[in-house]
Amino acid sequence: MYTFSKRLKITSLVLIIIGAIGWISSYNSSHHLTLEDVKVLLAEENAHHGAAESHDNGEAHAAMIHSESNDDPHHEEAHHGDEHAEHVLHQMHNRPYAALYVAAFFFMMISLGVLAFYGIQYAAQAGWSPVLFRVMEAITYYLLPGAIIVLGIALWAGDHLFIWMDPEVVAHDELIQGKSGWLNKTWFAIRGLIFIAGWSLYRYFSRKFSLAQDQADVNDNSNFKKNFRISAAFLVFYIYTESMMSWDWIMSVDPHWFSTLFGWYVFASMFVSGITVIALITIYLKSKGLMEFVNDSHLHDLAKFMFAISVFWTYLWFSQFMLIWYANIPEEVTYFITRIEDYKLPFFGMFVLNFIFPFLVLMNSDYKRVPWFIVMAGIVILFGHYIDVFNMIMPATVGDRWFIGVPEISAVLLFLGLFLWVVFYALSKAPLLPKGNPFIKESEQFHY
Repeated sequence: MYTFSKRLKITSLVLIIIGAIGWISSYNSSHHLTLEDVKVLLAEENAHHGAAESHDNGEAHAAMIHSESNDDPHHEEAHHGDEHAEHVLHQMHNRPYAALYVAAFFFMMISLGVLAFYGIQYAAQAGWSPVLFRVMEAITYYLLPGAIIVLGIALWAGDHLFIWMDPEVVAHDELIQGKSGWLNKTWFAIRGLIFIAGWSLYRYFSRKFSLAQDQADVNDNSNFKKNFRISAAFLVFYIYTESMMSWDWIMSVDPHWFSTLFGWYVFASMFVSGITVIALITIYLKSKGLMEFVNDSHLHDLAKFMFAISVFWTYLWFSQFMLIWYANIPEEVTYFITRIEDYKLPFFGMFVLNFIFPFLVLMNSDYKRVPWFIVMAGIVILFGHYIDVFNMIMPATVGDRWFIGVPEISAVLLFLGLFLWVVFYALSKAPLLPKGNPFIKESEQFHY
């Protein structure tokens, strides 16, 4: 039986407190910025870099919106400058909201990815993985609070994240008006609550049947069979709701752009992140002598999944990018042009972090059995997929005003602390070995 240690509790609380203080201070700092502050900032940029690229983009943007027939060019230039400064100010105000949302979504998607992996293990009646079920159940304990927080931030931040929540923007945008039957705040909230309720109900009953199976007679597998049935049904519900969730919570920050691969792309990211966290927590518990029934073959299989889903993510990343880039349709390709021009380092860096590094490290079968290799690869993969979420959210909300600084790091610390507290609290509530599972002996004796 695992005991939630005092040291880990203190660590979690310290992370939450430091993260909260850092984020609140960055929020206050950004909201104290005025239009004059931004004009000074832009003037300094122009002085250091000549004609700043962001200034040119702002003039082009303003020129498309406003008439070019002004008789006074100096007046027109000043007007465009004011428009651009207001745009930059709005982006800088958006940054704390976006940083908080990226971190909240990242940790929520880990638990959602684990829930899918857990459901697949039950539906497939896998014999190798039951020794890991308690770790999976503990990670999914975070899903309910984590998903509610993500939905809450989305509704609270409003047009700081989603421009379709701004009535003024919608009034002048026919394309968003055409999507208003789907993209409206009420229906957005209702859909989100349906997603969360469905995921959480499956998680609740699956955990309930799993614990009940431990108390059942040796020949009574009725709770396991119930878990099998609800897992199969859940996976159907999951594949639909995960796709819709990715459209709502991620893709709609760019309401003019869409990709038919996007649901799968987000799924691959959450799936590999979830499996990676299963491996990291298992290795941690095993290092404490608490999961002696987990052997290097179990770690090898987890690392194989980390390797395989990293390749799958890369396939989807390239498929989405290549088809849109090759077709070169303006309203589609602008999504990638923005990221390549303004987010070159994170955009191409995540390809290295999410594919090249894990591919090289985990390709060798022997390395998949070495805990510190798995930990090293896992940390890189998790950082890479945080950058992936960052790339999906930030360009539409903060434009080229991005940086990984106080708001981003503070938000990650805040949700890391909350995640650790919830997961390790859940681990302490049940024995780490699900002894009643009919495949438990096969799992304990698993060797590859």
